[in-house]
Amino acid sequence: MNSVLDTDWMAEGNCAERPPSLFFPSDGVGVEVAKRVCADCPVKARCLDYALDNRIDHGVWGGTSERERRRLLKARAERPLTVG
Repeated sequence: MNSVLDTDWMAEGNCAERPPSLFFPSDGVGVEVAKRVCADCPVKARCLDYALDNRIDHGVWGGTSERERRRLLKARAERPLTVG
């Protein structure tokens, strides 16, 4: 699957009818507001995967802040690859 080109799922998100600025807050309170919109989103996991796969640095994606995604990416990088 090519996550860069596959964005049709975005129309199904809780954010689809919200202003994009809501998801690019300038403070922690704004981050929490955006994360609440994401909380029960039907495409939350897919959104997070998209943000991680494409190294999106800014905004709230998949219910995570920029800092949370940096931690997830770091954990991914530190995890050893297993060959079956």
